[in-house]
Amino acid sequence: MKVVIIEDEKLSAEHLSVLLQKIDTSITVIKYFDTITASVTAFKEGLNADLIFMDIHLADGNSFEIFNQIELEIPVIFTTAFDNYAIQAFKQNSIDYLLKPIAFQDLHFSIDKFKKQQQSGNKDLISSIASAYLQINKEYKTRFLVKLGQTIDSIKTEEIHHFETKDSLSFLVTNKGNHYLIDYSLDQLETILNPKDFFRINRKIILHIQSIEKVSTYFNSRLSITSKFLDNDSRIVSRDRVNDFKKWLDN
Repeated sequence: MKVVIIEDEKLSAEHLSVLLQKIDTSITVIKYFDTITASVTAFKEGLNADLIFMDIHLADGNSFEIFNQIELEIPVIFTTAFDNYAIQAFKQNSIDYLLKPIAFQDLHFSIDKFKKQQQSGNKDLISSIASAYLQINKEYKTRFLVKLGQTIDSIKTEEIHHFETKDSLSFLVTNKGNHYLIDYSLDQLETILNPKDFFRINRKIILHIQSIEKVSTYFNSRLSITSKFLDNDSRIVSRDRVNDFKKWLDN
């Protein structure tokens, strides 16, 4: 198996190489790169490999820039110090990751996973990298300006209980139960709110995760949420959103 390591910390690269040999003596590290520029140049010149280990932060920038410059179809295992949300994004997009400092057991698991993917086919492995990058680096809205009479106030997202729509109007509802008319539709809000914190449980409500007091099963494979400021109809999770809602809670 031919492996390329893209890593700007020499000791980390050497450590990874040693671990790989312990796992499988047939693994050969054919090239090391520590920059985006060097990596892109080599692949443009025809460098090929079976697997790439790629650090997120390189000497000359974010390694995702490599995929903006070349079409790379080689499977990638990222080495990263990103937080859990970033790691989860990679997992959901079928991209392996190793959290630094790299542990032997974790590396072994990743290699085994790669071999299984090779057996089942990996043409789509890289196609989701761009979307993972956007998800990780997107800046979500952290506050909303609201108006009550002649007063304008700024509401932080952690102070928001939920968003709701009534009669084609959208409202922000705070943890104190205050309602403010806002200019965003729920569809627009879904694109600017952090999905770690907010989930659209039905066509009328986007709920903050901290606003959930209890979740119960409900008629027709749906779920019912116990949460103040939600009426009986608003508290029901739509059947087509139940699976995604459960994943959201689990994350």
